[in-house]
Amino acid sequence: MKQLYALVFLLLVNYSSASEWRDSEKIESLFQDAEINGTFVVYDVRADQLIGHNRARAETRYIPASTFKVPHSLIGLSVGAVKDVDEILPFGGKPQPFTSWEQDMGLRAAIKISNVPIYQELARRITLSRMKNELGKIQYGNGKTGDLVDNFWLVGPLEISAREQVNFLALLAQGKLPFSDEIQQQVRDILLLERQDDWALYGKTGWASVTEPGIGWWVGWVIKQDNIYSFALNLGVVTDDDAAKRIELGKQSLKALGVL
Repeated sequence: MKQLYALVFLLLVNYSSASEWRDSEKIESLFQDAEINGTFVVYDVRADQLIGHNRARAETRYIPASTFKVPHSLIGLSVGAVKDVDEILPFGGKPQPFTSWEQDMGLRAAIKISNVPIYQELARRITLSRMKNELGKIQYGNGKTGDLVDNFWLVGPLEISAREQVNFLALLAQGKLPFSDEIQQQVRDILLLERQDDWALYGKTGWASVTEPGIGWWVGWVIKQDNIYSFALNLGVVTDDDAAKRIELGKQSLKALGVL
């Protein structure tokens, strides 16, 4: 049964990878006006179509940074490193860049403030061998962890493209990843950002600062009129102002396409 489940999952991944791409002049204009070098891609699940800007960059892999907290949470729950998203994890007691990180907390709170030490503790509980195994199951980016379990998503060697991000997130939004329905629902719950009358927005930011320029991410999905639109934005971060444009530019792009 597990082999059959894995086969179905791989077929779904390959199917979404073959989706048609359509360039959006509206999104291109938004990036030009913002003077940002980046990409934005939306996957319309019902139409099986990718719509975006800068296809070459969308297919280039970058360090995922804190967007990895999405699969990280799924894996932690799946292997029993935590029993649920509210189990308290220790931050370790060391000084952190932000005082908000200097608290013990569960994944529900930690993912909202992108608490690095909490997720590093989760990674150590998962262990390197189990992390590698689970990453292989979900075909996440290049699947590389290196030899250190608690920083490979922050400094490499793990990398993923925007196009791979939208494929992965579309499967999570539909509950089609190789994890239990309960685990996927818990992670979807903690990623909810905003809900309006006719749509719901889920997402996670990320910022990889070890490269030059840095890589800023905003990824997620929108549920609207019984359809799912997964999205991924990444951009080159030269100044702090560039990083601040991630969500703003992403929302403008979603509105330009009529998703929000």
